[in-house]
Amino acid sequence: MEKVEITDVAAEGKAIARVNDLVVFVPYVVPGDVVDLQIKRKKHHYAEAEAVHFHTYSPQRAVPFCQHYGVCGGCKWQVLPYSEQIKYKQKQVVDNLTRIGKIPLPEISPILGSAKTECYRNKLEFTFSNKRWLTQEEVLQEVVYDQMNAVGFHIPNAFDKVLAIEKCWLQDDICNRIRNDVRDYAYAHNFSFINLRNHEGMLRNMIVRTSTTGELMVILVAKIEAEEELDKFKELLQHVADTFPEITSLLYIINNKVNDTITDLDVYTFKGNDHIFEEMEGLRFKVGPKSFYQTNSTQAYELYKVARRFAGLTGKELVYDLYTGTGTIANFVARQARQVIGIEYVPEAIEDAKVNSTINGIDNTLFFAGDMKDMLTQDFINQYGRPDVIITDPPRAGMHQDVIDVILFAEPKRIVYVSCNPATQARDLQLLDGKYAVKAVQPVDMFPHTHHVENVVLLELKDEPEK
Repeated sequence: MEKVEITDVAAEGKAIARVNDLVVFVPYVVPGDVVDLQIKRKKHHYAEAEAVHFHTYSPQRAVPFCQHYGVCGGCKWQVLPYSEQIKYKQKQVVDNLTRIGKIPLPEISPILGSAKTECYRNKLEFTFSNKRWLTQEEVLQEVVYDQMNAVGFHIPNAFDKVLAIEKCWLQDDICNRIRNDVRDYAYAHNFSFINLRNHEGMLRNMIVRTSTTGELMVILVAKIEAEEELDKFKELLQHVADTFPEITSLLYIINNKVNDTITDLDVYTFKGNDHIFEEMEGLRFKVGPKSFYQTNSTQAYELYKVARRFAGLTGKELVYDLYTGTGTIANFVARQARQVIGIEYVPEAIEDAKVNSTINGIDNTLFFAGDMKDMLTQDFINQYGRPDVIITDPPRAGMHQDVIDVILFAEPKRIVYVSCNPATQARDLQLLDGKYAVKAVQPVDMFPHTHHVENVVLLELKDEPEK
């Protein structure tokens, strides 16, 4: 397909072109680009393609600032100025709520953009691999590369290949310095990097967590099967501790399993504390190696302020916080409520939530661990009280029908629905529409340079129709 104009932005960070009756999805282009396309996959009504030649660049195109742009698979919207990114995120929210929800809506508030558009994440995870991904330029150079070990990010659709990252712009630069130093030390001392197909090799993963308090956590994950391997690994840990005294929590995990999950593994403290703290409005939140915490700390504060404002608390309300995680929202609103009950699937997260209440002297919270659809039942509500307000922040899949049914049974005056996926949120809003009216909508951008957008919706119980 030659000289095709890109006309719009779609989901998943791709852009759209229309050729006759065919919708074509294209990555790494922006509206206004005129390109030649090579079809990669074709269905009845749409196709997926990539741009192989640019005839005209869009006037709204930005120059990507990351050297790994277009290869690593992340930050696909670097080619869009930030003002355009948030415009399309706003459009995504409006489109999803109107086309999928099909319910009456108030005027949707302008999206809250992120103050920081670079180095905004507080957590990154890197993978080691003995199969380094060679970029197209490197392949064309026809050079034989002696060093095929790499630490970086998985290449999309190539699970065993890792792109060697030199500089990532998502987190504070200390993250780049630590990762590159670990890599160089491992090269110099002949550490083996994991083979992701046969699971041989020592170094597996590295996680770096920063916080607004200035604390710094580094977790190194390795496959260790002999005492001498552990000794060698600890020499690496000691090198990291000596080189980066600013690390306040240096941890390690031994993972001899096939998969990379660490939730079921022991964490060992090599130096410092086994946690760091985040701070928000004078509240302190303990963040451990397995804890979930919103990855954009400063923007999480803006998101939680919206949720609290929508909740309209006076100090008299019983609040249910569904999918509470480590209880961040629950503890954040507790001082404005009579009592807050948090429910979450992950038991470790609930333990963190309880600790966070204790640390902050909050004594009007209760936390329960279990599957939401099994925990939030009519019996539970009869036992603990009918909520005045429900705050819900479900995963991308949205809420289970059973959970929606119990919310409808509970009939809180207000529901504050925080979502990371406006499409499933729109579906759930339609299911709640029989009893609830949408009163306010506030999109929030947590992840600049990506297509992801958070959205907060306030629902209020409709008046009973007159009989």
